[in-house]
Amino acid sequence: MSSWAPQQEGLREVIETIRENDAIQSQTAQRETTLKLSNFTRIPDYLAYLGYILSALPHEEERVSSAAGYLIKNNARLILRASPDVVEYVKKAVLIGFTNPAPLVRNAASGAIINLLGILEPKNWPECLQQLVAMLDLTNQEQQEAAFNVLEKACEDYPRKLDVEINGTWPLNFMIPQFLVLSEHPSPRMRAHALACLSYFIPIGCQSLFTHLDTFIACLFKRASDEDPAVRRHVCQALVLLLASRPEKLMPELPNVSEYMLYSTKDKNENVALEACEFWLTFAEDPDLAPFLHPLLSKVAPVLLDCMVYGEDDLLWLEGDAEDAAVPDKDTDIKPRHYGGKAHGFEHESNGDELSKPRVGAYGEELEDDDDEFDDDDDFADEMSTEWNLRKCAAAALDVLAVRFGVDLLNVLLEPLKLKLWNEDWLQRESGILALGAMAEGCIDAVEPHLPTLIPYLVNMLNDPKPLVRSITCWTLGRYASWCTQPFSDEHKNSFFVPTLEGLLRMILDNNKRVQEAGCSAFATLEEDAGLELAPYLEPVLRNLVFAFEKYQHKNMLILYDAIGTLADAVGPALQNPHYVDILMPPLLKRWSKLKDDDEDLVPLLECLASVTIAMGSAFVPYAGPVFERCTNIVHGSLLQYQAYQQNPEMDEPDRSFLVVALDLLSGLTQGLGLNLQASINRSHPNILSLLVICLKHPQAPVRQSAYALVGDLAMNCFDLLRPYAPAIMNELIEQLDPEPKVEFISACNNAAWSVGEVALRYGRDDAEFRQWVQPLISRLIPILLHPKAPRSLHENAAVSIGRIGLMHPAMVAPLLPEFAQAWCQALYEIRDNDEKDSAFRGFCTLVQVNPAGIMKSLLWFCNAIVRWNRPSNDLNTMFQQILAGFKQHDPAGWAQQIAGFPPAIQERLAQRYGV
Repeated sequence: MSSWAPQQEGLREVIETIRENDAIQSQTAQRETTLKLSNFTRIPDYLAYLGYILSALPHEEERVSSAAGYLIKNNARLILRASPDVVEYVKKAVLIGFTNPAPLVRNAASGAIINLLGILEPKNWPECLQQLVAMLDLTNQEQQEAAFNVLEKACEDYPRKLDVEINGTWPLNFMIPQFLVLSEHPSPRMRAHALACLSYFIPIGCQSLFTHLDTFIACLFKRASDEDPAVRRHVCQALVLLLASRPEKLMPELPNVSEYMLYSTKDKNENVALEACEFWLTFAEDPDLAPFLHPLLSKVAPVLLDCMVYGEDDLLWLEGDAEDAAVPDKDTDIKPRHYGGKAHGFEHESNGDELSKPRVGAYGEELEDDDDEFDDDDDFADEMSTEWNLRKCAAAALDVLAVRFGVDLLNVLLEPLKLKLWNEDWLQRESGILALGAMAEGCIDAVEPHLPTLIPYLVNMLNDPKPLVRSITCWTLGRYASWCTQPFSDEHKNSFFVPTLEGLLRMILDNNKRVQEAGCSAFATLEEDAGLELAPYLEPVLRNLVFAFEKYQHKNMLILYDAIGTLADAVGPALQNPHYVDILMPPLLKRWSKLKDDDEDLVPLLECLASVTIAMGSAFVPYAGPVFERCTNIVHGSLLQYQAYQQNPEMDEPDRSFLVVALDLLSGLTQGLGLNLQASINRSHPNILSLLVICLKHPQAPVRQSAYALVGDLAMNCFDLLRPYAPAIMNELIEQLDPEPKVEFISACNNAAWSVGEVALRYGRDDAEFRQWVQPLISRLIPILLHPKAPRSLHENAAVSIGRIGLMHPAMVAPLLPEFAQAWCQALYEIRDNDEKDSAFRGFCTLVQVNPAGIMKSLLWFCNAIVRWNRPSNDLNTMFQQILAGFKQHDPAGWAQQIAGFPPAIQERLAQRYGV
């Protein structure tokens, strides 16, 4: 062992505290010993004391030794700041503990080894790896399995750290062949460990494994019919990982692999079936494999459909039949919510000759231009159970297959789906409704002719006596909400939209909490799609939602806030009717008055109120004073807490959510009330604008993001109040503009890029004070616009602000036009017509008028951007006309030659609209 040795008094104190912690029943005393153990972590050699108790005290009770092992595991990161002799002692102690004959102690030591090996890395602890690998050859099966347990966890948690050269050799060059041999071990547990360890090296492209890849695949086929389900599960897992990273190795055997995976998807062991089902999800997600998957649709899709029926275990866990509306939620029912604040973005056109359509994922979301074509499977996560299971995996796979194959999938499933939907067995019916929802996005065109039959069927299923049928029906109706809300005709509205609306409102008030949740979530989707179509029905909608305040338990109350906020966003000023204000505000204020400033439930309520204030506008004035004051207090209190934390890092970092949502609600008040807020702002103490300047410097990006949004909203709605603080604000905004922000800073950078344009507009033309910031701003915005890896949203916000600054200070910006003209037009031509785009284009046209030569190399892009406008304002249309006519008059022959090279659609529109 190393030279380290314990002091007896310290050793006794640690042992006594561990014993106390183990024996204590009361929560108060438990907290005290936990705090005491936590304080021990400040002792430099604490881990060595724990190692001593784990390995060198054979007379000590097993539970105390094992507790020491678990404490090493939980505090393993302390090894990084320990002295060399402590590190050596701990490393040797846990390896000794791992050979302890008592399973309790050995298991604790194994957890410590896994964590320490990950932190120290195998290259700095080769003797650990050597001992574990050597133990695989022991005749004692218990010790063999213990070593393999540790190795499997290490291979799963940090395979790259194992794939390294140590002292001139690559351990995996010896370990991989050993694992391959052990995959034929007489013990099924050893076979399962071996296959699992091998599998974890597939995704990292491990050369030591790929050298033996053909042997590995042969080994998988050999073990495919193993009698042990754990072994078969790892065979399926390995085949899924191979399909994802080395599909070409499976293609020669694809018919056999597919048959095996179909057979395994129907395995009676759900773990095996789930792993096999992942194969079809992975297969469907890779567009390059679509030609190989398409011929298998008729076999795969019906199997997936059958996998979506609830199993007996699911039903026991779900307790689906309970009328539990009055049963309080447990704390474990509430998932943590992460609030990121509002981000400024633009809507895009979805048609046009030169437009490349944004790619859409499995749930209709727009995808960034990267390789992740399909979103995660979160859409199913909340609808079915709390953990990933066969039913959910099958539904997600069907969703992706629908996006990939559309009508071909529906043709395969039409008959089996009918049998499910009109089945007398409610479990079959429920799974059919789930499948119908899963296919909604990809198969919408093919399903549409059937919707006049299916929507009434679904609305009728909301009356089913089984809550699980009602809840999945809500979800599926939500997936078809966009069709129900389309303004086809009054007949369509009365036959589909109104019954869906009424049905979901009933479900919001169901006596089963799961149905309430599904009804409320689906209704929020319907609100988003319906928009102002909901306005004539606002009274019954509001009365239902308000009644839910009296009925809902904790978890569903949070979803109810979302539904009310979404409603406000959807109907906007229609909510200003005093009658509606009187219905909605009393229950919101009742909740508001009950919650303390540090109550986590205040966060979603503030978020909801931010939307309500914008929609209600001046109708919110009677409630504005107290709301504004409380937001200011929360901002001030949060900043003080963060200041205290910065001065004492031992404290827990304060929750930023309160600060973020308070800033967002202030943004909502600013948008809704404008200068009506002047009195509140003037009497705020400390002054809210002084606090805002501090928020702009906050280390947390979401706080800065919401603060920049508030700057933009203040500039738009009460600029005179903001202007005295502009110098301090502008300096912070300029700092935030980064051409290549880290992922977590993108939204903050977006909001900063947008708000500088708003500020520039409000200063006005050639303002002397703003002139000092033009050059620093433009020198940061242009690189953002030109950066090939910057997100599209950042390109767009930068372009709009460049245009707006150019509108106000054309002489300073116009000389730079050749640098950014093409990128500017590319960034904005897909944006839908709106006021921001209008002011940006008027700025850009002003720059072209000042420096016509600056646009000549980018004329095609400029003309494309012009013709993409649907309804430019009169001022902007006149500018387009003047510029184009000017180019033509200046050099008719040159203009004709340029135009001749444009795509025909652009030539046509230029001729129609502008006669050029």
